[in-house]
Formats: sequence, C-alpha cells, structure tokens
Amino acid sequence: MASAQKTGLVITAHPGDFVWRAGGAIALHARRGMRVKILCLSYGERGESQFAWKKAGVRMEDVKAQRREEAQAAAELLGAEIEFMDAGDYPLRTTPEMLDRAIDIFHELGPSFVLTHALEDPYNVDHPEAARFAQEARIIAQAAGHKPDPGRAYAAPPVFLFEPHQPEQCNFKPNVILNIDEVWEQKRKAFEILAAQKHLWEYYTRVALNRGMQGGRNSGKAMTYGEAYQRLFPEALEALA
Repeated sequence: MASAQKTGLVITAHPGDFVWRAGGAIALHARRGMRVKILCLSYGERGESQFAWKKAGVRMEDVKAQRREEAQAAAELLGAEIEFMDAGDYPLRTTPEMLDRAIDIFHELGPSFVLTHALEDPYNVDHPEAARFAQEARIIAQAAGHKPDPGRAYAAPPVFLFEPHQPEQCNFKPNVILNIDEVWEQKRKAFEILAAQKHLWEYYTRVALNRGMQGGRNSGKAMTYGEAYQRLFPEALEALA
C-alpha cells in the first residue's frame, strides 16, 4: 500500500549518475517533505570507478565496498534513501528477480514522479538499459492483474529523463529546467563524496551553471543553477494558462 506521504523514485544504473544528473531534484523534493528513494542497479564498480582502479592489486569487492559507501553517504546528504541491486556494470544485465522487486517498490511507494536515464546513449549502454528497466517496471506496476490487490490505487507517474553526459549524441531534448539554487550547496557537497570520479566534479558544476542560465532565460526569473529533464509522456492540463 502506497504511503500517504508524497514520494519520488529515482532509478539509476550507477551511483554517480543520481548525483551528477538528479542530485538537485532529489535534495529539493526531500527538503519539501517528500520521501525520495533511489534504486541503484549497480555499484558502478567496473566502468564508473576510474580512480579506484589506479592502485595495483585492488580487488573487485574493495571497489564495490568503496562505491557503496560513497553512494550511501551521497544519498543521505541529499536527503534520500537508497537500495542497491548489485547487478554489475559494464555490462549491466537486469534479471526477472530485479524487475519483480522494482514492481514491488512502485506498489509500495506510489511515486509522484520517476527520474531515470535518457532512452539513448551510444557511449554507455548501461544507461538506456536502466531506462528500459524503469519503464517496464512502471508499466507492469499499473497492471491490475499483476499481484492483484483490490485495495491498490493504480497510477501512472510522470517519468523525467535526466541529462546524459553528451546530450546531443543521445537525442536528449530538455523540456523542463529545474531551479536548484536553494540546494546547490548540497549537490556540490555530494559531488565531493564521489572520490572515484573526481574528474567530473567541475564538469557537472559547469553543466548546472549552463542550465541555470538557460532556465533564467526561458522563465524570466533569476536562476544560477539548474538541472535539465526531458519529460517522457505528455502532461495533461485543464488549460494552457
């Protein structure tokens, strides 16, 4: 049974993804009293842990432990809870058991929104696999005949795709820019927890500044830091203004 408290669900391939791409949204909604849950499909131990592998003799279990600790700390700093699936990355291969658990999470949370990866990414096939997995779980969770429960309210939460590393190559066309000024310092501190990916700290600071500039231009309201999203399904409105 979904909680009466509003909730948000983030489905991410690797730990760093939710920090770089959605850390502002997570912190902003948590600050406003929402329960935000991150479902992290892997620890990013192979392909998302460049600095962790610089030491000779490092073991896979050590890298996993480091990334889990970093991700847990980053989630807590942003105000979210996190659940790990340990599916492995490069390649990420989801399983029926993972899908079953994700559907249960949809049922338990009844999320008001879902954040996940772009549908395309020629540089990282783990990302569209996570997006596909999130879509499939959302679809099946709406099916009244899947684990039937007459008391369950079925809903179709909006899905927002967060910005990929190279948006032009991923057919990513943002139609939402979220103002994250009030939580920027939280997001930046979360960057600094991810010691295995130091090379991305300044890159994603520049991305936030660029999107903030665009958000201000499009809204007519001052904005310094922003996050870009692409809404996957149409929004139903009563009126345009």
